[in-house]
This record gives sequence, C-alpha cells and structure tokens, in this order.
Amino acid sequence: MEIFQVVGLALMTTLIIVVVRQAQAKEMALLISLVTGALIFLLLVDRIGAVVQVLSNLSDRAGINRFYLTTVLKIIGIAYVGEFGAQVCRDAGENAIASKVELATKVLIMVLAIPIIVAILESIVKLLP
Repeated sequence: MEIFQVVGLALMTTLIIVVVRQAQAKEMALLISLVTGALIFLLLVDRIGAVVQVLSNLSDRAGINRFYLTTVLKIIGIAYVGEFGAQVCRDAGENAIASKVELATKVLIMVLAIPIIVAILESIVKLLP
C-alpha cells in the first residue's frame, strides 16, 4: 500500500530533520523537507491522474460542460498547492507569510468559483416563476 511508503518516507525524513536541526543547520532541514514534499507528490501523481480521468469520464457521460470540471479541478489544485506552500512557510517559521499564502489561495479560489456560482444562480432563476 502506498500509504505505508508515504508514512515511512515522512517518518524517516522527520527523524533526519530533527537531527539536522539540532546540528544548527536549519536551512538544510528546510531543504530536506521541501524535497520530501516533492517526492511524496511524485508518488501520488499517478493516482491524481486516475482521479482526473474518472471525473472526466463521468462528466462526459453526464453531459456536464467540460469548463465546469476544469474549473473545479483548478480549484482543487490551487487549494492543495496553497496548503503545501503555507505549510512550508510555517516549517520555516514564517507564520505571517503562511497566512498571506492562505489568503491568496482563498481569493484565487473565489475568483475561479464565480462562473460556477453565476451558472447555479441562473439555473435557480430559470426555475422560479
């Protein structure tokens, strides 16, 4: 199971980071953390692709406009990347910057969601007498 690989990698890296931080090499610890995050993402790329493919097939069969699926997938991607960036900033001790990354993530999600919200509201208006 892949979760054992991810957790094993995370635990080993955490132990290494603790040792490196004690040796007063905080920059190296942050770099190790970033590389590990990238490796974990690479372990999951195939699974992410499979999920996108399933959602794409379902939207095609349901007759859902591809624009909406693409927008939802972009929103999900922004949320994950924003969370990863904020956590990296927190790991580096930069809580203020992490908060700004989270704010930017929320604003970008809101901007991308506007067309979907408009479509939903238009559908509701059409249903009203």
